[in-house]
Amino acid sequence: MQRKFLRNLALLLVLNLLIKPFWIFGIDRTVQNTVGAEEYGFYFAVFNFSYLFYILLDFGITTFNNKNISQNNHLLQKHLSNIIVLKLLLFFVYLGFTFIGAFFINYSREQILMLVFLAINQFLVSFILYLRSNLGGLHLFKTDSIISVLDRSLMIVICAVLLWGNIIPLFKIQFFVYAQTLSLSITAFISLIIVFRKAKSKFLKLNWSMPFFMVILRQSFPFALLVLLMTFYNRIDSVMLERLLGDEGAWYAGIYASAYRLLDAANMLAYLFAVLLLPIFARMIKQKESIEELIKLSFTLLITPAIIIAIGSYYYAHEIMYLLYSIHEGETAAMFEYRINHSSQVFGLLMISFCAISTMYIFSTLLTAHGSLKYLNIIALIGMFINIGLNIILIRHYQALGSAIATLFTQFVIAIIQVVLVCKLFHFKKNYILLFRIFVFVPTVFLIAYLTHQLSWDWKINLILMIFGSLAVSLFIKLLSVKHLFNVLKYGESEGPTSGL
Repeated sequence: MQRKFLRNLALLLVLNLLIKPFWIFGIDRTVQNTVGAEEYGFYFAVFNFSYLFYILLDFGITTFNNKNISQNNHLLQKHLSNIIVLKLLLFFVYLGFTFIGAFFINYSREQILMLVFLAINQFLVSFILYLRSNLGGLHLFKTDSIISVLDRSLMIVICAVLLWGNIIPLFKIQFFVYAQTLSLSITAFISLIIVFRKAKSKFLKLNWSMPFFMVILRQSFPFALLVLLMTFYNRIDSVMLERLLGDEGAWYAGIYASAYRLLDAANMLAYLFAVLLLPIFARMIKQKESIEELIKLSFTLLITPAIIIAIGSYYYAHEIMYLLYSIHEGETAAMFEYRINHSSQVFGLLMISFCAISTMYIFSTLLTAHGSLKYLNIIALIGMFINIGLNIILIRHYQALGSAIATLFTQFVIAIIQVVLVCKLFHFKKNYILLFRIFVFVPTVFLIAYLTHQLSWDWKINLILMIFGSLAVSLFIKLLSVKHLFNVLKYGESEGPTSGL
């Protein structure tokens, strides 16, 4: 099972590292540089508001379905048409809550118009993820890997034409939203055809079955509550910045977005682990197989680069922000310098939280597969109250930096609780050797980052030296083992269905 996990992880990494970094740094960053921090901050705040009620589109169905199909493949054909109808019904519920919420916080006409398209986009994202959960549940990871980058690939083509094709006189943030709608629509259509074929159905017959809807909603409710709570403490930061800081709110939301973009890019790595691990954990738990070694493997594979990325980003935050963002029309040099200084401080703190987020992706996925939703919901509720409370206190005094501090503290509290809970529930033995290696690795990476930052060479060379030096230390102290990974990838045999298209 470990071999299968590593092979599919390698494919996911290759595809995502080819497409998504170019999307984030080539397209998304260029859009913000083109439209400016304030206009992008306007979009970012509305986008995150549209995400707050996202769970009403899904209601935990995707996570429940992934776990359920991985354990009972035959249910795909039986449930597909019913769940599609249920997803459509939930879309209208989502629209109602979203626009009532927008009215309640007094959104302007311009914000409402953008929210319409962003709401449609959120539905398409939810629908695609549901369709992908069927592929993941069937362990068709190759097909799922291709679908995972399809929408971004289409967005790259569309936005590249709009940004650099000289077909429009002025690029506006609305065009960015429309491009998302088009690419997501195409991806959803292709995904539906693929899943339809895997369900071995000749035609799609939509079924209305209220008893079925109620059973699915009742079973998926714990998943829904978990996602709702996690969404609030992960996405409410920019909404609160935009609302609490008045006329400057959109600008500071833009500052936060410029820093958060790279955390999103890093989260891509951690998310890939969760996508693969959930159905694998679910099947192993059902078959009563030991998961301790897989947990150790996946955790060390993820936490090692997470520590390097986090510490490297913290030390080189100012240089990275300067590299990624440029002065835009109407902005003075002093304003640009202030924006870069503020965003680099926010970026440094957000990236440190990546270590906690990576840990959570591994351990929360195991708890989800185990069905420990009650514990996860209690932890998420604690996280939501901590995050919102800290944001209310800190935003008025420290603006975007206050939100970053709130995120950092919240993520580490939640990660620690989850690790302790998993160790107790699964009776894992205390791995003192692994803990010792991590405790040695972290300060060593800090030292390497500090020393390389003092070198007089170009900062990009210094950062590369820091990364390779840290990787060398991880191999030296045997936190990572190249020999083990090489043998697994070279000699691993097939385990179960992994065929793609």
